[in-house]
Amino acid sequence: MTHPFLSDPPPRILAHRGFVPADAEGIVENSFAAVAAAHALGIGIVESDCHLSADGTVILFHDVDLSRVTGDPRRVSEVGDRELEDLMSERGGLITLVQALDAFPTLRFNLDVKADAAAEAVGRTVAPFADRVLVTSFDDGRRRRALGAAAEAGATPATSAGSVRTAAIVAAVATRLPVLIRRAFRGLDALQVPERRGPLRIVTPAVIRWAHRCGVEVHVWTVNDAADMRRLLAAGVDGIVTDRADRALHILSGRP
Repeated sequence: MTHPFLSDPPPRILAHRGFVPADAEGIVENSFAAVAAAHALGIGIVESDCHLSADGTVILFHDVDLSRVTGDPRRVSEVGDRELEDLMSERGGLITLVQALDAFPTLRFNLDVKADAAAEAVGRTVAPFADRVLVTSFDDGRRRRALGAAAEAGATPATSAGSVRTAAIVAAVATRLPVLIRRAFRGLDALQVPERRGPLRIVTPAVIRWAHRCGVEVHVWTVNDAADMRRLLAAGVDGIVTDRADRALHILSGRP
């Protein structure tokens, strides 16, 4: 049965950390303004990341520390909410997970749990909104903890594979044994992967074919080149995770 998060027909665009227009000033990724810009474009899904502040609040932020985005070298987990709001005030505004889900009720959120400490909090927070949330993490244990916390609240968000599970899928597809392949895909709604990892090609015709046979979508990140978008969509992938949601919309609409 298809999860409500993926109930509309693909292909779909996932706005990577929201959308920062090329001419934008004072807006950074994973800010309130970046999520609002993706929504204003007409994007249905925002891909984002979750960390826990020093006050125990789940915030949308990618890096472990604040240095790249704000110039502050401290870890996100060392800074309280009020100070985070101050640091982000001239960068598009801090956005917490609760704010994102409440302020944008028509948006779906694809959430990558970036910190061990945030896993259970993410699961509890998204439980009332599970129909429009997909939970993932590079760390499969962290992903399972978030899903477990949501399950304790009676909710089942969609989910995609972590790194170890992805490796198991690639290995299983290489065996060509249906029983192993179906087991590797079991319990997943999506396989969200880069097209390649080093010399290893992950997104192959066989992986796409078997994912679809198992009722699993394939989403590829992070794709910003128009030619790559067209090529991957023609190959049958179901979603494109991109910083250039505007470009992807043009391609899906058939515009040059």
